[in-house]
Amino acid sequence: MTIIQLYARLVRYGFRKHATYVWAALAGAFTNSVFGVLRAYVLIALWQARPGLAGYDIADAVTFCFVTQALIGPMQLFGGGLSIPERIRSGDIALDLVRPASLQLWALAEDLGRAAYLFLVRGIPPMLIGAALFGIVTPEPAQWPAFLAGFLLGVLVGFGWRYLVALSVCWLADDRGVATVSLVLTLFLSGMMLPLGLFPGWLGELAAALPFAAMVQAPTDLYLGKADVLPTLALQACWAVALLGLGALATRAIRHKVVIQGG
Repeated sequence: MTIIQLYARLVRYGFRKHATYVWAALAGAFTNSVFGVLRAYVLIALWQARPGLAGYDIADAVTFCFVTQALIGPMQLFGGGLSIPERIRSGDIALDLVRPASLQLWALAEDLGRAAYLFLVRGIPPMLIGAALFGIVTPEPAQWPAFLAGFLLGVLVGFGWRYLVALSVCWLADDRGVATVSLVLTLFLSGMMLPLGLFPGWLGELAAALPFAAMVQAPTDLYLGKADVLPTLALQACWAVALLGLGALATRAIRHKVVIQGG
């Protein structure tokens, strides 16, 4: 078996593994849809009071709401999704590190399968409900490749960030503090709560330049046709490379740590 075949099988394994929990995924889709409806009414009231905020009209704002709800599962915006912290605490990570395949790429392949499954089962239903209840903007055919590329890069950025958070268990007795900080940063600086264009001055510019925006704001703006395609994809790609590179360095560091501690 070639290394490419191995990772392709891991992607399928990640997909099938999460497909086992179909009812949990459907419950998540229902929850995302309900909160999407509630958020939509809030945004409609806000845009009726202040038309044109952040360069969106009401239809854009409602679409933004349901696209971001659809991204919660695939981007794993509430954190977690990786078994690495538990394996570090149990010591099983030592077995992962002696495999002939990269720990990071192994985890990434499985996570891509997870993201694909959750996009289908948890992502599409909120979009359909938003379209049925409110009507949402549908991208032009030429916009779909840019959105799909932005979506894939967003998944890579999200994995890169969560992988670093997961590896922090090697140096911390308890990772709950890091996970909580990560959750707050991701929710408020990704565009999940509100479009980053509503943030005042330098705060909005800073938030748009951080990796969290690459997970939600960037793919959503690509869907709406509100972003310059090449600069947006370039920024996402830079963050993906940077976070995956840091993850590779951190993986090497924990390998030395496990060797020094004898497992």
